[in-house]
Amino acid sequence: MNSSAIAALLVSYMESAPSGPATTDALLAQVSTYLDLLLRWNARTNLTAVRAPEEIITRHFGESLFAACHLFPDRSPRKGNSSETLADVGSGAGFPGLPIKLWAPQIHVTLIESHQKKATFLREVIRALKLTDIEVQPARAEHVTQTFDTISLRAVEHFDQVLPIAASLVRPGGRLALLVGEEQTAAAKTLLPTFLWETPHAIPNSQHRVLLIASATQGT
Repeated sequence: MNSSAIAALLVSYMESAPSGPATTDALLAQVSTYLDLLLRWNARTNLTAVRAPEEIITRHFGESLFAACHLFPDRSPRKGNSSETLADVGSGAGFPGLPIKLWAPQIHVTLIESHQKKATFLREVIRALKLTDIEVQPARAEHVTQTFDTISLRAVEHFDQVLPIAASLVRPGGRLALLVGEEQTAAAKTLLPTFLWETPHAIPNSQHRVLLIASATQGT
């Protein structure tokens, strides 16, 4: 898919974000390369149930970049934190962690994915896009010992079990970013009552999906 077609599909996700539309030629070229790899791999490895390229752009890239724009509106670390870290729990085919990295390249990103074939795919995307300051951690989230400034989580099974594990990886004062169904909002707040929750951000072109951002208090 060419860059102009990708840009047209992404515009509504970028317009509604705080920073406004900002799809650069470099970003669009990276998305195009990533999409081509995903389509080739998905033909033999089940990375995503979504098969149509246009739908992959909107449902996966659009949603991920929408989150990226809200988390890093200036496309750079917050408050000049040059060592800012983000971990994507259960990264799968790389969403939203890899698009966040494309949007904010100075952020150090860790993609946590225990499925070996998916982890291999993530490494191939990183190699093809020549990304630096990013790593794949082929482990289950409960076995990860370090903590991060931001944790992202999207489309996971057993949400009630995974969410507390993901939250335990957030540093005091850090953030948790969830791409979930609107009906999971109440459950998230109940499971993590000590987190400070922002008003949900409705994801464009979706009737029931939202971006939930919460901050961990110093005592969390």
